[in-house]
Amino acid sequence: MSISSPQTFLRGASVAALLTAALPLAAMAQSSADTNADDNVEEIIVTGRAQALYRVSETGVARGAGDPMDIPQAVSIINEALIADQGARDMTDLYRNIAGITTFSYSGVTFRGFRQDQVFYDSLRGNPFIAFSVPKLFNIKRVEVLKGPAGMLYGPGEPGGLINYVTKTPTDELEAQAAVTAGNYNRYGASGEVSGPLNRSGTILGRVGAFYETMDPFRNNTEDQSVILDAGLTFKMGETARLITQVTHYDQDMQGARLRGVPTDDDGNFLTDISWNANEKTDFLDLKASVYQARFQAEPADGVTTEVGMRYFDALERQQYHEPRGLIDTDDDGVMDSSLRELRDQQRETDGLTISGTATYTHKLGGMDNKILVGGDWYRENSSFWAHTVTRDDVPILALDNPVYGLSGAQFYDLDALPLRETEAQSTKYGFYLQDQLSLTDQFTIVGGLRYDAYKDQDTIGGANYDDHEVAYRAGLVYKPQEDISLYASWSESFEPQSIGSQDPLAGGPFNPVTGEQIEAGIKVALMEGRLQASAAVYQIKRQNLLQLDPNGDSSDGVDDQAPIGEVTAKGFDIELAADLTDHWVLTANYGYNDTKITGTVEGQSLSNAVGDRFANSPKHQAGLWTRYEFTPIDTTFAFGAEYVSKRVSIDGQTVKGYTIFDTSVIHQFTERVSVMLRVDNIFNKEYASSGFIARDGHFPGEPRTAFIELKWKL
Repeated sequence: MSISSPQTFLRGASVAALLTAALPLAAMAQSSADTNADDNVEEIIVTGRAQALYRVSETGVARGAGDPMDIPQAVSIINEALIADQGARDMTDLYRNIAGITTFSYSGVTFRGFRQDQVFYDSLRGNPFIAFSVPKLFNIKRVEVLKGPAGMLYGPGEPGGLINYVTKTPTDELEAQAAVTAGNYNRYGASGEVSGPLNRSGTILGRVGAFYETMDPFRNNTEDQSVILDAGLTFKMGETARLITQVTHYDQDMQGARLRGVPTDDDGNFLTDISWNANEKTDFLDLKASVYQARFQAEPADGVTTEVGMRYFDALERQQYHEPRGLIDTDDDGVMDSSLRELRDQQRETDGLTISGTATYTHKLGGMDNKILVGGDWYRENSSFWAHTVTRDDVPILALDNPVYGLSGAQFYDLDALPLRETEAQSTKYGFYLQDQLSLTDQFTIVGGLRYDAYKDQDTIGGANYDDHEVAYRAGLVYKPQEDISLYASWSESFEPQSIGSQDPLAGGPFNPVTGEQIEAGIKVALMEGRLQASAAVYQIKRQNLLQLDPNGDSSDGVDDQAPIGEVTAKGFDIELAADLTDHWVLTANYGYNDTKITGTVEGQSLSNAVGDRFANSPKHQAGLWTRYEFTPIDTTFAFGAEYVSKRVSIDGQTVKGYTIFDTSVIHQFTERVSVMLRVDNIFNKEYASSGFIARDGHFPGEPRTAFIELKWKL
């Protein structure tokens, strides 16, 4: 691989330095392992690796309930094995595995019909991938998804569901792996990690890891480079207490970004090649973020477990890009052939601190098993933004066919002489919650809880402030006719404070939060000793107090009045399946049906992200499939996957065509420790739109056929 720039060389050097630093850790851990090992250990080669590969029997996403069978809400869990087999690099690679989730834009998703982009890490707030960057998966052990409102457990949030990333932590035994990657679109990468005990007693554990990858994607002028450096220490304090610490640094440099879509007609047909890009080669989106996290876990008494966590992040996203401003017909032939553009020079800076504590107390109450969960959390986020804009009158247009680049860019303008737009805000949230899970009999369990939240948002430049409080509730019933079958019903709530800009008294504010509630019923099974795991859920979600322009309001003060007169209702069902068909053949499949409509509005008005009574980028049908078969005689595994998303509408009402794409992975095990994987996405090179946006920006095109080979060594 050639070094294309000093920055690339420095990134590669950083990776090499971290991996070099890991060698003493590996040596020390190996020495400890050798000292404690039995001299007569017999080498065991495990066959039938496919069995139980993708199944998961524990999760922490519901706080206090470890077994998904005991949670009265739908839960999806993607473990490390599935992430590896699908060659996933970021979260967008995994949506096909979760019923009810599809892409909206960037890191945002459509979740049971609703747009959202909030995620948690180890059940803590603090997402370093601000604005237009997508979460990476190198240091992620598994992804947990709690579907439906989670306001009682996590505080303010969207009603579709919650995504929680569980990060990798130091291991009790020595583990190490390294990989190199090469693929089309000039894709090259390397990664490595080492984890294990740092002293002979095994009371101090360590982990270091590094990831680097570069690629020139299919859109014109683009280049992506990512670096992740991750390190952690765990201190064991007696039999039941441990302190887990972690530091992670992310560096994403994306040339020719921030990416918008490709123009389409109203029927969803692309008006030019999907490689078209409004950005110049000199445009960029750079993200640099650091995360510091610590969690203390203990069992101070019999039946009592506690965890206290702290997470801090700071992120800086700098970007220059060309924003499409509408299509024009330059030769008066009735065909739109060029795009107006403006140049935007922007910076976003965000830092956040969260502190969280939970405790569970398990005891007998009148002869019945009872588990009480209490907890609280506090979160403060500071964000700032500034921007210069070169208007479309001063930026050359760009043809849709045969675009000519190099006539615009930051170097052509005096950006510092342009008007500066600035915003600064501070958001503070804190809450306390209590939940009781009582087993009335061996078959019946009831769950009930409530949470009090207070929040304050401040516009530190404009001076606007808004504070309020809210109470959210959750209730559920679980019935197990037998140990491996669980029937449940639940009701849960969510709420979200209105944005700072909407709280202006000139706009009619302040307004009450957006509220949501869900009624859900379902069944979960873990049959044949867990070889077959399946779940099905039917739900209805209502979301209220969404703001619209008030047609009867007074805009003479220069600010359009708004009113909380919107309501959206989502109805649907999810089905998910994970099965060991044989000892060497596994299958996962999912299907989601969703019908999201505006059920409360004012004639002539429409909610944001909606057209008529339809919500944007909300498909009625979505399905995913992944199956894997291991041919042990040739030490080779073949995997195949498919994703289907039905027709949608964009924010401006343009059709977003449905699509079906297919993927494959082939993994050959050279030795017990060395393997190679061939991964191919979009095997048949299907041209499709992953989601729609506004008409002037077009639809976001899905990736054409991509392939890479990854050589991996694992201890």
